[in-house]
Amino acid sequence: MIELSHFSKLYKHFSAVTDVSLVCKPGCITGLLGENGAGKTTILKAVAGWHCASSGKLLVHGVNAAENPAAVRSLVGFVPESPVFPAEYTVREFLLMTARIHLLPSPERALSDVAELCSISDILSKKNRTLSKGYRERLAFANALIYNPPVLVLDEPASGLDPAQIVRMRALVKELAKTHTILLSTHLMQEVDVLCDFICILHKGQSVAQGSAEEIIRKSGKKSLEEAFLQLTQNFSSDRQTAQGAQGAAE
Repeated sequence: MIELSHFSKLYKHFSAVTDVSLVCKPGCITGLLGENGAGKTTILKAVAGWHCASSGKLLVHGVNAAENPAAVRSLVGFVPESPVFPAEYTVREFLLMTARIHLLPSPERALSDVAELCSISDILSKKNRTLSKGYRERLAFANALIYNPPVLVLDEPASGLDPAQIVRMRALVKELAKTHTILLSTHLMQEVDVLCDFICILHKGQSVAQGSAEEIIRKSGKKSLEEAFLQLTQNFSSDRQTAQGAQGAAE
């Protein structure tokens, strides 16, 4: 389980995320939906233990990320939007290195299991630099899963994939959701509509709506998630400008 409570992240004088509370449950695919710059990747990196909240709290399986980031990193597998691998390593060499870094008792067995799960058994001898976009995505999943973390974090998992690769990626994510807590980010309406059980819409670093796609559509009074998203984000921006104007007049 992932729990964010009034989570905020500041970079000098810029607020990337402000006062976001969110619960991601095991066996559930939770999606962060928002435009570029909405704060999605900032939240994902915090969940993965790459940085800490400026204020608020983040728990991963009950572990406080600010107090024990190393423990959180061992609980989370992270699949970045644009993964980078050692170019001259073979797929086998790279995954065995990851297995040994995590002190797995049987690296070869872990490699065999994850290669079958991610359908990369046929490319284990290939150099990382020779892989297609689709295989690079599968390798990124394998690298995140080889040490069997209970939480999986996916940053724009459909980015750059062709239609057939997207279908395979979705099938893998749905299968993994049976045994993992999954949090993903995307700016694609269709992706959250097809994959996600629960959605958090982010706009300018703040949560403007949460719930299933059906709940968000119903509450907005619109006919589609796309229409609901546009209304919610536009209303938020208008309300924010009005509040800032009123504050400026008061000052």
